[in-house]
Amino acid sequence: MVATWQVDTTIFQNNIRQVVGNQKIMAVVKNNAYNYGLEFAVRQFLEAGIEAFSTTSLDEAIKVKRITPNAVVFLMNATTHFEKLRQYGIHMTLPSLLFYHRYSDELYDIHVHIEYENLLHRSGFKSLDEIKHVLNEHSDNQNSKMKITGLWTHFGYADEFECSEYETERYDWLNIVESLYEEGYRFEMIHSQNSASYFREGHLLERHTHARVGIALYGSRPYSNLERDAISQSLVLKANVIQVRTVHKGEHCGYSFAYTAVQNNTKLAVVDIGYGDGILRSRSKHEVMINERIYPIRALMMSHMFVEVDEYVSPGDEVIIYNETLRIDDYTFKGVGANSEQLSALNLDSLKKEYLS
Repeated sequence: MVATWQVDTTIFQNNIRQVVGNQKIMAVVKNNAYNYGLEFAVRQFLEAGIEAFSTTSLDEAIKVKRITPNAVVFLMNATTHFEKLRQYGIHMTLPSLLFYHRYSDELYDIHVHIEYENLLHRSGFKSLDEIKHVLNEHSDNQNSKMKITGLWTHFGYADEFECSEYETERYDWLNIVESLYEEGYRFEMIHSQNSASYFREGHLLERHTHARVGIALYGSRPYSNLERDAISQSLVLKANVIQVRTVHKGEHCGYSFAYTAVQNNTKLAVVDIGYGDGILRSRSKHEVMINERIYPIRALMMSHMFVEVDEYVSPGDEVIIYNETLRIDDYTFKGVGANSEQLSALNLDSLKKEYLS
């Protein structure tokens, strides 16, 4: 018996189409497409009509280009491997005025998207004046030069509803977009919206060409008050009961007093999955499903967990950690960790991986 990571391809594809609707989407495929598998995800997105992709890894960007040479592939982290960018036609962020001044001569023939820093403060130009400085200098340059193709930012607070930061970052960004438009600047691509902003707005922001969507395409809601049926989870993570042990009040189970039985004749199922397979310790504070019944996890080890069960559980039974009932986003909202944190933790080297048609 082996713990299994399993995706229903039909549900995955239907979810993509539901999320996309009639909008133009740039699919985020970073970190092995949120652990769903880069090639699998890209081909699924292509089937749904998505023709633009973004990632933070140059190696991943090259892999996407090899799968779909005609797609736009946008690298959100800057690199100095300029020859590879030119060779594969990969678009890249222009992350700062300093980067531009340092490498402007080496960026010739490369498609760049000028990045605005906004409230995230992770990367980007700090002001409209800095952006216009590059645009004007670029316009005056008659020599071989980079191709300014896009304008972008990232909203760091779109999934926060108890503060005003999203409204602030949205307002500042749209002012920049509109100011540049009024002064005659045009871009082939303008993108800023992550999953949370995309669903909050219900459409593309004004003058935008794409929403840059990640987690929603992989089946998780970006915020808790989004209707449950707006997004469908195709992923099932399951393991197996390998033994059922009986312990008594005061007996300790697992390493270093991980769990102490509080009553006699406590039944503990030993399950073949643990933190070495990517189960977060915060997830182990919650429950699993066995035979359609919910049972609490009592202790987590590297390759196993203890689950307190009853007479309805036997060795060989299937144990569900995630499915459409026990959704990843449900545990995000319970404080286990971000959707992407739970997904990226899963160790696909130790889990059996299955795609169901």
